[in-house]
Amino acid sequence: MFSIAGMAPALRAAGLIGTWGTNVAAGRSVLDEGAAALLAGNAALAGQPLPLEAALARTHPDDRDWVFERIRRVRQTGGPFSAEFRILTDMNEVRWVLNRGALTPDETGAMQGRGAYIDTTDAHRDAFISAASLSQDPVNTLDVAADHCIAAHTALERGGHFDLHRISEMLLFGIGQALARRG
Repeated sequence: MFSIAGMAPALRAAGLIGTWGTNVAAGRSVLDEGAAALLAGNAALAGQPLPLEAALARTHPDDRDWVFERIRRVRQTGGPFSAEFRILTDMNEVRWVLNRGALTPDETGAMQGRGAYIDTTDAHRDAFISAASLSQDPVNTLDVAADHCIAAHTALERGGHFDLHRISEMLLFGIGQALARRG
């Protein structure tokens, strides 16, 4: 039989870092111990209302602007939230984090958020190969490329990008020749 306490090892094995809660009107987030340690850089900040800059202090400098902008936007609109970004640990190690949650009005109409951080670093260590690409017949790759190129060719023509349209014609011609050789 499953229990909440028994789920902790499974959640850690799945990469759960920790959880967050946000009071949008106050502009503050509360992190649990795991999230505070890794994302804010200090486990002692767990349970304390933190501004966004403190709660996500370890966000990688190259990701900081877009991550903070997306969070600010969902704080205005509400709804589901999902963003995968990098952080820098205290040892200057890059880790990948998936932030998933939702912001919804509470019973008084005030916007509140809840979510979790998941470590996805393992998925970024090697080149990603999708299940779809593994199941594709290698002979089909030219057909797929032709379909994509036709779509790009059409979009470029509609957009009035005639120089790029001409280049896409050459690519289509080359793909057509390869398809003809394939038989």
